[in-house]
Amino acid sequence: MSGFASTSTRHKRVAAFIAVAGLVSVVIFQSKDTLALVINANVQFTQTLAVGGALSKTTGSFAIDHPLHPFTKILYHSFVESPKALNMYQGEVVLDAMGTAVVMLPDYFQALNTDFEYYLEPIGTPMPKLAVTTEIRSNSFAIGGGSPSGRVSWHVSGVRRDPFIMANPIVPEVEKTDTTLVKKGECLYAPLCE
Repeated sequence: MSGFASTSTRHKRVAAFIAVAGLVSVVIFQSKDTLALVINANVQFTQTLAVGGALSKTTGSFAIDHPLHPFTKILYHSFVESPKALNMYQGEVVLDAMGTAVVMLPDYFQALNTDFEYYLEPIGTPMPKLAVTTEIRSNSFAIGGGSPSGRVSWHVSGVRRDPFIMANPIVPEVEKTDTTLVKKGECLYAPLCE
């Protein structure tokens, strides 16, 4: 059995489609200033999906054909997540004869990011004095104290500071209300509430 239905709830239901035995439901709700689409089913997009606002989820991963077994396996990797809106940049640099190097970052790096964190790891030989000698300025930073011609893996993170994220900051913890993903007393994943 399938068809459209309309009933009233705490939100105004604009339209609804219910499929066989209630296994799939698509409902559009409208509350004060919000229009929401609720799909109670697996959804697969085979083309690009662009989201102009925030995206909230309980888990996430990429799924690709396994690089070693593309015809028989799928490879999943989890997203890297944080309570901060982090951007991460990484690479490898070869030090000069003085054991130093300048790492160039994208020309937009400082316009997009703030609150930088650095991680350096020597490759192949210990470098106990390895350090960031000049912090980020002009979209670059300097490394020193390394071995001549040594290799260094570097990682820099920054917190987004673009106008969109400043106007729509990520709030890690919120109280459940009538306007959150689920109401107070309800759970996104019911087994955790039992």
